[in-house]
Amino acid sequence: MTTHDREFRAAGVMIEELAPLQRFSLRLRPETLPQARLALGLDLPERVGALVAAGQRRALCLGPDEWMVEWPEGDRPALPTGLPHALVDISDREITWRISGPRAAELLSIGIARDLSVLSPGKGCRTAFGTVQAVLVREGEDAFTLSVWRSFAPHVAELLAIGQRELACGL
Repeated sequence: MTTHDREFRAAGVMIEELAPLQRFSLRLRPETLPQARLALGLDLPERVGALVAAGQRRALCLGPDEWMVEWPEGDRPALPTGLPHALVDISDREITWRISGPRAAELLSIGIARDLSVLSPGKGCRTAFGTVQAVLVREGEDAFTLSVWRSFAPHVAELLAIGQRELACGL
């Protein structure tokens, strides 16, 4: 058993850095949603915080005209030429962690000043972890993904590790 395994068992929360994803920032006017949905083969949600998935494709609505779209590696979302939009590849911009276990929400509460009990599974939001802008998705009852810009990742990783150790010590 490794030190990390003992810390996980004591803290009740596992922190795992995920492999990079192919991710895009999509901005478009709400009135063009039907055309975009048809072209992408993905039902872009209209409600901020809503997440939809179709196979390996996912879209999280971050604002009235903004989505974070995850797409299968080697493929690229395509929109019609005449459709006004901005589609930017942000794959290398972010680091994502999976935070899971019975105390995952408690660990995240060290850096997120919001009641995570109101974030139901399958929903997400833009938030701040500490002072860092982040995208948080509740993947399941006891599982979250937290994405931050690569330049802030060492700071966030250290905060998560400190929080995990504090939970393990009973603080």
